[in-house]
Amino acid sequence: MTTTLDQLRTGQLAGARQLKLACGLSQFPREIFDLADTLEVLDLSGNALTSLPDDLPRLRNLRILFASDNPFTELPDVLGQCERLSMVGFKANRIRRVSGQSLPRALRWLILTDNQIEALPPEIGTCSQLQKLMLAGNRLQALPVELAACSRLELMRLAANRMTELPAWLLNLPRLSWLAYAGNPFAEAFESTALDDARISAIQWGALELQQMLGEGASGVIHRALHLGADKATTHPVAVKLFKGAVTSDGLPHCEMAACISAGAHANLIPVLGNVQDHPAATHGLVMEMIDPRFRNLAGPPSLASCTRDVYSEDAHFDLNTALGIAYGIASAANHLHTKGIMHGDLYAHNILHDGEGHALLGDFGAASFYPPHEPALGPLLQRVEVRAFGCLLEELIERTDTQLSAPDVVAQLVSLKAECLVEDVASRPAFPEIVRRLSGMMMQTAH
Repeated sequence: MTTTLDQLRTGQLAGARQLKLACGLSQFPREIFDLADTLEVLDLSGNALTSLPDDLPRLRNLRILFASDNPFTELPDVLGQCERLSMVGFKANRIRRVSGQSLPRALRWLILTDNQIEALPPEIGTCSQLQKLMLAGNRLQALPVELAACSRLELMRLAANRMTELPAWLLNLPRLSWLAYAGNPFAEAFESTALDDARISAIQWGALELQQMLGEGASGVIHRALHLGADKATTHPVAVKLFKGAVTSDGLPHCEMAACISAGAHANLIPVLGNVQDHPAATHGLVMEMIDPRFRNLAGPPSLASCTRDVYSEDAHFDLNTALGIAYGIASAANHLHTKGIMHGDLYAHNILHDGEGHALLGDFGAASFYPPHEPALGPLLQRVEVRAFGCLLEELIERTDTQLSAPDVVAQLVSLKAECLVEDVASRPAFPEIVRRLSGMMMQTAH
């Protein structure tokens, strides 16, 4: 909830742990220091700030600082002196320089999406707690090799930069699970080849009647719509996603469209019926099959506290057959994508729809990236990065499954598979064809 400067100045916010100010600030309000004993989360996004005060460490309990949509040209060095600061978000600024002094020791989550950064400092390798690094939409040509020391890094967004290759050490990071790199020079050939091979129908904008909005994500807005038949008398309910066209935290909308189209048909993917033609504002869009309303999100996205792990509702519990059905369906979808040279990049429960009976659909291709599936070095490692993401999903499903009343042999097999997917030696993880085979065997055992 946004507060006002007057509330801060008149002491109405005494004892506050969170503060959000978006009121055209060009200077850091000194009154914020009146909250030094309690303030943990400070959001200064949407202002006109270009600097932070040298005595910012007086906010000794500050854990999270957002300053997106400001005209900062460099990441402030003073951040590195804030001992408890673990999450830093400076999205959509004008940052060109990031110094080693600006990186807090406790850093877990760094968001520098949509800036003008050309290089990261080697000191980033000292951020031993780093789990999430958001760098899409910058000018990076390479990554510092010191980043290989960040062994806890799990999620990385590199899309829409100027990188000419993926460094070999990156794919061997022991916990890397969610990676996006579309829209870089080295990936352009993969993307263009995939689109050239894809076939999709063109659906005229005039044949669509938009109805209510179903949801909104970083890359676009989804509407319920009616698709008019050729005779103008028959209609078919569909979902229409209209893309916003700007860089998102995950990557570029046109790369998402390419992945959706190239993915093709699979029982555990949301069917794409066509792409929108002749939109009056030249907006890109996809027409997808309307999903049965019984399907709902498996979980919510990570919170500030959970960082890289999804948040499930308290009543999220599954029987073994349901858990196996979800796991098998998602593994099968991921395997299908990998055969097409597509890495989903965001294989998370919050991107999965399920009907409560073990049927699941994998959606949201905003972080998808292309790769040559038969390339002997790159392909297998990229696949096994995503296998770790699947291992996290398995872990979450197992934690919410009543295993006491289940077949103990099958539960033991499932737990073993989860452990193998999470092993830190990337090359030792099972590939998706094997995962699908083993899950299929478990389902057959529980069916008897």
